[in-house]
Amino acid sequence: MIPDNLLFTEEHEWIKTDGDTITIGVTDYASEELGELVFVDLNDVDTELEKGDEFGSVESVKTVSGLFAPVDGEVSEVNNAVIDNPALINDEPYGKGWLIKMKVTGSLPEDLLTAAQYKAHLEDA
Repeated sequence: MIPDNLLFTEEHEWIKTDGDTITIGVTDYASEELGELVFVDLNDVDTELEKGDEFGSVESVKTVSGLFAPVDGEVSEVNNAVIDNPALINDEPYGKGWLIKMKVTGSLPEDLLTAAQYKAHLEDA
């Protein structure tokens, strides 16, 4: 499932834009590949991030994976529900399983993928 109204990174994160704020989560594909998530660690609100900086990590029964900021900005909200219940990411990756919200500084980078481009990226992998 790849919603058409979102943008994506090649690292399997999704981005929902709302003015100068974005919501970030991991894709359904990523949550399936990771397996059952057992731990989530996220940066605090007001943390300044540059594109590519790690904003947290997710741990599954298989591995630990870093989460990376797709844009420059500041963490404006953290989804504490996924910290308390990491399975939300597996169950509802595009809904209740979102990770953080960021206030974007500058513009969105051009390397973000549309849903069609992300589908093609998955097919090439």
